[in-house]
Amino acid sequence: MSQSRGESVSVLILPAGPADAEELARVHVRAWRETYRGLLPDAYLARMSEAAFTRRFRRALTQPGPNDVTLVAASRDGLVGYAEGGPSRAGVPDEAEIATLYLLRQAQGLRLGRRLLTAAARALAAQGAKSLAISVLRDNIRARGFYERLGGAAEPATMERGPGGALLHEVVYRWPEIGRLLEP
Repeated sequence: MSQSRGESVSVLILPAGPADAEELARVHVRAWRETYRGLLPDAYLARMSEAAFTRRFRRALTQPGPNDVTLVAASRDGLVGYAEGGPSRAGVPDEAEIATLYLLRQAQGLRLGRRLLTAAARALAAQGAKSLAISVLRDNIRARGFYERLGGAAEPATMERGPGGALLHEVVYRWPEIGRLLEP
């Protein structure tokens, strides 16, 4: 593995298992608090429970769907990010969807997001996916720039009811040919 832009050689992308549930929950809650402050209600972010997310992750990793993929970015200090994906929630034939992709702030800017997304896309393509989609909050400018730099095509924003009951605008990014995301 080669280093680039400060990337640590010791960060590996690996499949997650039930034993990772507690650390996944820690990363999830912390990443949401770092990423969504000002975008989601503060009260919702404060109420997020690592214990509840641990149960959710343990259940999902113990009984995954037939085409579900969960990958972690693991450093010697523990998990610093993860990605989850599976079949398109919209039911688009031959399309996979990345449901979540989060990195702790300390791990951003090290190409780990790209590595996680590419590894998840590769695993989903191996299961037969021909295209890929991911949703992002319209106002999450940093994430939107990331997906655009990777060639994702943005669709018009739609309004969705989000966590804490807030009305949010979401933008779907789509890669009509999943293989384009896998190119170096």
